[in-house]
Amino acid sequence: MDKEYAEYLLEKTRRDYNLIANDFSTTRSYLPEDIKSLEKYIKDEDKILDLGCGNGRFVEMLPNKKTEYIGADNSERLIEIAKNKYPQYKFIVVSALNLPFSDNYFDKVFSLAVLHHIPSEEFRRQFLKEVKRVLKPGGLLILTVWNLNPFKMILIGKHERAFSFFKHSILKVLGKSKLDFKDFFVPWRKNCQRYVHCFSKNEIRKIAEKSGFKIKEIGISKSTKNKESGLYLIAGKE
Repeated sequence: MDKEYAEYLLEKTRRDYNLIANDFSTTRSYLPEDIKSLEKYIKDEDKILDLGCGNGRFVEMLPNKKTEYIGADNSERLIEIAKNKYPQYKFIVVSALNLPFSDNYFDKVFSLAVLHHIPSEEFRRQFLKEVKRVLKPGGLLILTVWNLNPFKMILIGKHERAFSFFKHSILKVLGKSKLDFKDFFVPWRKNCQRYVHCFSKNEIRKIAEKSGFKIKEIGISKSTKNKESGLYLIAGKE
């Protein structure tokens, strides 16, 4: 992907989430089972970065933990919502490609449903290298992405998403799309079209390894509430 277009998509994603922040936050008012299952990775005294924190709902898992938590997102509006909902926690606006933290600072970095919004392999590797930089040796990255396999989307009734995937794939073959293969746009109601990349488990494994992480676990998580599933990665910094 052309770097200038990738930069445009990054900015578009920021604007899109500012635009839909209130409605989006309303749909993220609870912790689904696939996120709750990650609580086992939170230990007392951990320094935690929640990268792409959205409305801050992750902190619902923290009241009984003695941790240092920072929630970070590039959407100013979502950070404002998080600060209002959880004033006892720290939330800041950041660029995930240039984190304002010291090297080797965090014990855990959680990045939930973020990487699929980062355009181009170059920027995705930059994202992961920044995460690795701010993790302590022995620290963990806990990462999830949406499972956007188009055939799965059809099976669970997300036909508009599947159509968008196939449409942009055809346009790419015809040389009429600036997107990379497996990139497409998903709608948020009638407000906007959000950029996403469709990951496979193998693709996540490869990009994490290329970025210097040691893979500990990778798989498919399931949310019992809506039958949707996501991909997850647990990786360490040596």
